[in-house]
Amino acid sequence: MASITDDKNDNSRIRKRRRIVSGEESVEETETAFDGTVWIKSQEDCFAGRSPAHNIFKQQSGPTGYAKRNIMKGNVRSSFSLIIDNYTMEYLQACTEAEARRVSNTNWRTSTQELNAFIGLLYARGAYETRNLKLSYLWSQKWGPAFFSKTMPRNKFTEIMKFIRFDKKDQRSQRLKKDKFALISEVWNRFIANSQACYKPGVNITVDEQLFPTKARCRFTQYMPNKPDKFGIKFWLAVDVSSKYIVNGLPYLGKDEARDSSTPLGEYVVLKLLEPYTGHGRNITTDSFFASLSLASKLFAKKTTLVGTIRNNRRELPKIAREKKDKMQRFSTLLYRTQNCLLTIYKSKPNKKVILLSSMHNSAKIDKNAKCLPETVQYYNATKFGVDVADQMAKKYSVKGGSRRWPLHVFCNILDLGAINAWILYKECTGTNISRKDFLFQLAEELVCEYADARHNPSTTTKQLAASSTAAAHGSDNCKKRKRCQIGFCKGDNKTGDICDGCKKPVCRKCKQKQVNICKKCDE
Repeated sequence: MASITDDKNDNSRIRKRRRIVSGEESVEETETAFDGTVWIKSQEDCFAGRSPAHNIFKQQSGPTGYAKRNIMKGNVRSSFSLIIDNYTMEYLQACTEAEARRVSNTNWRTSTQELNAFIGLLYARGAYETRNLKLSYLWSQKWGPAFFSKTMPRNKFTEIMKFIRFDKKDQRSQRLKKDKFALISEVWNRFIANSQACYKPGVNITVDEQLFPTKARCRFTQYMPNKPDKFGIKFWLAVDVSSKYIVNGLPYLGKDEARDSSTPLGEYVVLKLLEPYTGHGRNITTDSFFASLSLASKLFAKKTTLVGTIRNNRRELPKIAREKKDKMQRFSTLLYRTQNCLLTIYKSKPNKKVILLSSMHNSAKIDKNAKCLPETVQYYNATKFGVDVADQMAKKYSVKGGSRRWPLHVFCNILDLGAINAWILYKECTGTNISRKDFLFQLAEELVCEYADARHNPSTTTKQLAASSTAAAHGSDNCKKRKRCQIGFCKGDNKTGDICDGCKKPVCRKCKQKQVNICKKCDE
């Protein structure tokens, strides 16, 4: 049994608490924050490190079975077609043709093969790192790579760039009333859903912001002076730390009517992004914009831990964490505990403290070297960079070009992030060690091959071209074989060539809804 007595001081919020355990008396120093949170001053390694009860990862990470079945070695397009699938390409084709007919008053038509070739040229331009180069140089017989002129005429490329759209304009006004992102929300949501269906993240996920640079006229363009590109569209991203795979994302559209006014924006974003991944023992690393004691408690209730820096003006922090001037020596550490969280105050510079909140650690070991770095700070440094690295990778070979239409810029961001996900899937499913630049060049070549062959071989019929496109999108002819239904309403006896758009499993006629490839389980 343990008994507790308090020594109260009316002039201070700091108290000393005597704790008697098994006949031995120990004194614990407590401090009450402005919002009433009671912090107990802790010592180095006074507990056994991390708590095993809520920190056991219970899911298998990596590519899903759906991705492994459809990605073929030697065919990088098979992985890309899982992220930007046939439904997305057909939707782009319909929207682009509708816009062209509206503007030109002609029966202007395109095909998914032509749009694939267009995207392939965008990837090639990004891999050449010539996105700021004029198109006249790329199609120049003297200076430009022959790949561009042999694939598609420059006038055709600019024509598609002019007409390409991502929604139907006759339905836009109604959708904009409910969705500010309506001009491209269908493509973005499909990209996120396909990315989640192909990969399960590991134990560590980073949540942070991405500023995609653009100065196009847009109602939710952000100005961030601390970024290299000051203006752009902000995206909230959740990235797997070990592989840098983008597992979820949200655009920042300004005030959200669905968000409760009592819920801070950072807390709302983290809970929204992690909704598919809580309850499995994962850890989330964030920066000071998102981290709070309230968020850590809500995630802890969902068997998910939080490690992140926290701002020193939070009302739940003890007094010494809020003070700008203190008597702490450089490279010294103070530890405080409350509920299921550990607060680390580390004096990294003479006039700067690092304040870090962790629900993953019960206590922290401190290195015995010159900097005396605590364990919590080391863990944060090892897991904080997921979104930053993914953003750097996207900017390195970005397909973005000059345009005044923000939906086109968002589509370029989708292509950049989608190429990263496709590259990671291809490497992990096939075991091939291929650089990202080589992957992009090979992907561009496979995307344009059908259209280029049809252009130089006019005898190829449209029907033959469509059949070859379907085969290439699935990786090989072997993927067209009929498989046994995995839904279960038919007891698994039927074979089918259809795949459910929801769970990505083979579904027969008995187990799917009418006219759409949605199984009865996903429909419920």
